[in-house]
Amino acid sequence: MAIQVDIAVLGGGPGGYTAAIRAAQAGKKVALIERDKLGGTCLHQGCIPSKSLLRSAEVYRTILTSAQYGINVNSDEVSLDFDRVQERKRETVDQLYRGLQSLMKKHGITVIQGKGRVIGPSIFSPRSGSLAVELADGEMESVVSTNLIIATGSRPRLLPGLKRDGIHILTSDDALELDKLPASILIVGGGVIGVEWASLMQDFGVDVTLIEAGSRLIPGEDAEVSAALARSLGRRGVRVLTSVELQSQTCEIQESGGVSVKGVTPDGDVTLVAEKMLVCVGREGNADGIGLENTDVRTNNGFIVTNEFGQTTEPHIYAIGDVVGGIQLAHAAAHEGLVAVDHIMGAKPAAVDHHLIPKCIYSSPEVASYGYTEDAARTRGYDIKVGKIPFQAIGKAIVLGEQEGFAKVIADRKSGDILGVHLIGPHATDLISEAALAGWLNATPWEVGAMIHPHPTLSEALGEAMLAVDGKAIVY
Repeated sequence: MAIQVDIAVLGGGPGGYTAAIRAAQAGKKVALIERDKLGGTCLHQGCIPSKSLLRSAEVYRTILTSAQYGINVNSDEVSLDFDRVQERKRETVDQLYRGLQSLMKKHGITVIQGKGRVIGPSIFSPRSGSLAVELADGEMESVVSTNLIIATGSRPRLLPGLKRDGIHILTSDDALELDKLPASILIVGGGVIGVEWASLMQDFGVDVTLIEAGSRLIPGEDAEVSAALARSLGRRGVRVLTSVELQSQTCEIQESGGVSVKGVTPDGDVTLVAEKMLVCVGREGNADGIGLENTDVRTNNGFIVTNEFGQTTEPHIYAIGDVVGGIQLAHAAAHEGLVAVDHIMGAKPAAVDHHLIPKCIYSSPEVASYGYTEDAARTRGYDIKVGKIPFQAIGKAIVLGEQEGFAKVIADRKSGDILGVHLIGPHATDLISEAALAGWLNATPWEVGAMIHPHPTLSEALGEAMLAVDGKAIVY
């Protein structure tokens, strides 16, 4: 007999499990199908394990620079136990995994571990959207639902001509499972994932070369932030190369075990050599192999096409998260899951607006943003005014010994509305939430600046930047 539910969710990552919980809270009978482990890429190959490594790298860097705080440590006696770093990462993931399993039980969600595939009309249902699930033991299970939410996520993308072997040429999935650190690494791609790996590898003492095809790192962020991050990484010893056209067909594994590849730059050809190569050039949606050919669901460039509520071209089938493209972030997927379920329930949720979703980069220094960049705002025809405050003017940043970076606010001169907020500096990823809330509530820079920010805190940087929009900053 087929399992009959109100809502089936295919994929157990942040988008999928959030949607399942929201549907269960609404009293719906829910089944969640996941081929691997609950938590998806974020918990097992992305957000959580990578941030655990970044935290270990941060602690290691802090110990090595402790003399500036009056704490003398013999650097010859400080050692990095990478086995323990990896063990702590696994402990962190396991703890969250157990918590997620408990949440499924708490909400009465049926979890099926197996590979799900969408099927067309059958004896179980007159329309497409049911699922055939291949279980671990090879047995088949059928899940029939009134509505289906596809949340199958994404996987690392490789450059044509580069063959990942998991030993010399790695994806971020492979890098997370390294049993020892390489002496040197070539990181291909200067986006979010690339700069995070460059930052943590450099802190761990690895010789890092970071190359980007575009003219600057993190091209989706504000140009000033991008330039500041490149300078910071360079000062720390990362070799940053931009405007590099990688000749992937020249990639070779050397007899010594290293990797070499040629690239074309505005200044001429270069040959890049390192012990390992890490490819971080984006992700592609897991829209293939899930049976979409049995439906009228439309795809574009490997991603599922939806409206602003996650609804596909088959109205009872929804899709959320990385598999629909756009901003491929865990919290974006979770929000899309909530909106999709609310729409299924007949509510009238606000449409997903990707430019209002805060973005975070957990490098050192951290980067976070909300809304439009300065260039994007100008391109859209806004007459803008900008406020900017360096962290070196903020007492708490000086106390922390982390004065690098700034807070930048972009506002519409005509309406006074906040158009964008950009942070690079200490705890930027925590501070951005205040900016996102201000934008969500349609606050003006004056209103946020007038709010009393406690002293000494890093939040003062944001408050002062809001005041600086109108030339009324106090500390700078």
